[in-house]
Amino acid sequence: MRPNQPAVDGYADRMADTPPGSPLPPSPAAPPAPAAPHMGETPRMPLRRLGWRRFLVLAGVVLLIAACAVFMVFTLGQSLGAQALLIGVVAAILPVPVLVACFLWLDRYEPEPLKYLIFCFAWGAFVSTAASLTVNDFAANRFDDWGLPSALTGVLVAPFIEELTKALGPILLLVFRRREWSGITDGLVYCGLAAVGFAMVENILYLGGLGYASGADRYGPATGIQQVIAIFILRILLFGFAHPLFTSMTGVGLGIASRTADRRIRVLAPIAGLLLAMMLHGTWNLLPTLTQATGEAMIMLYGFLGLMVPVFFGTVGLALWLRAWEGRLTERALPDYVRAGWLSPPEVAALSSLGRRHAARSWARRVAGDAGVRAMRGYQAAATRLALLRDGTLRGLDRKPADQERTAREERELLDAISAYRSFFVGRDPQAPAGVWDGSRYHLRFPDGTQRPVDAPDEPVVPIPVVLAPAPAPVGYAPPGWAGPRSAPPWPPARP
Repeated sequence: MRPNQPAVDGYADRMADTPPGSPLPPSPAAPPAPAAPHMGETPRMPLRRLGWRRFLVLAGVVLLIAACAVFMVFTLGQSLGAQALLIGVVAAILPVPVLVACFLWLDRYEPEPLKYLIFCFAWGAFVSTAASLTVNDFAANRFDDWGLPSALTGVLVAPFIEELTKALGPILLLVFRRREWSGITDGLVYCGLAAVGFAMVENILYLGGLGYASGADRYGPATGIQQVIAIFILRILLFGFAHPLFTSMTGVGLGIASRTADRRIRVLAPIAGLLLAMMLHGTWNLLPTLTQATGEAMIMLYGFLGLMVPVFFGTVGLALWLRAWEGRLTERALPDYVRAGWLSPPEVAALSSLGRRHAARSWARRVAGDAGVRAMRGYQAAATRLALLRDGTLRGLDRKPADQERTAREERELLDAISAYRSFFVGRDPQAPAGVWDGSRYHLRFPDGTQRPVDAPDEPVVPIPVVLAPAPAPVGYAPPGWAGPRSAPPWPPARP
């Protein structure tokens, strides 16, 4: 496609459809389609290398989470009793799949590894709750000794220790797996899942203890169940977003820090996000305290409608906007590989929205069957990771020579994986003209046997992917000629 030339939007949305016009049969001299790979030979993404230091850190983290989980089960069992604990667990787990699904939906463009998502959830559920419960109980006892109301714990202590411990898990990921972060969206997902895990265990205390146990002890099991239902409606259905909302402020700060080369921003952005989360959490806890102390129920209503509702909808709007913005990361980072001949314009354009990715998978199924769909999924994942890697390079995130060497090695591995995935469906579409993309134009072979170069049209008529010219060298960490501002991609951006 011609660089910097406007084109009609939406051309890749028809990727799975037959190109307009009568299909031209390929010439006998056209590049032959590769042999069909066996079903079990689908290439895999390059694996991460696990050194002994990282193994020790991983083992220590797993043991810490396991120890905190045992501590929480023992503490809750001793405090609530087996029956109340079971009821609290069942009721607290009910909203978890819905909340987790919301964060997974937010992360569909560049899904994070499942192990990191489980880690954040388990960290919030066990490590954060164990530390927060210990500190909050200690603070409540000290307030009692000083003759102060224990309700101050929820305003002066709980917001700080809970938000700090919830954030520590995602912070560990940022320190040890910064290259996995694509921006603020990842911060929202990691911190949100940590908050969901924390809220689940905290809800067990409220539903099992304040709900069932207290009601059953006074008036019998029926009253206990009624109180569980009432607390479930109030705490989960109405205010279940509270903890993820608070911790999302920290996620924004961590996401900003993950994609900047400025060391000051790397430090200040997480601190600012964490402080904002603490203040928001403290304000939320202050509202019922003031309502109970003054007897004015309107304080809670005004605080909820005037503060929490606007913050909630503002955060949701920001998350949706960021999802669309980060979803077009491929359009911002992969044009260099198009010009180098590693990718063709329609391939990159088909990565820029979920609809286009789905259309590409439908096309792959049509021309290569189930193996083609699996290969297309792997291709899309590898291309997205390559875009993330290239974006980090352009931002100057890797300052040390060792990091730059690792980036170059990973770039080579991803390009090899992309080439392997392409082999499952390249040249298999009989409706596509036989052509080769060399990084600047197509070289098409026509039915009369002639071959000539053709500029990329405004609306591509060649389904992805065409055959590429002989494999070029990788773009590399600091290629000559690409310094300075990034050039505009040679295709129209997708609409969110």
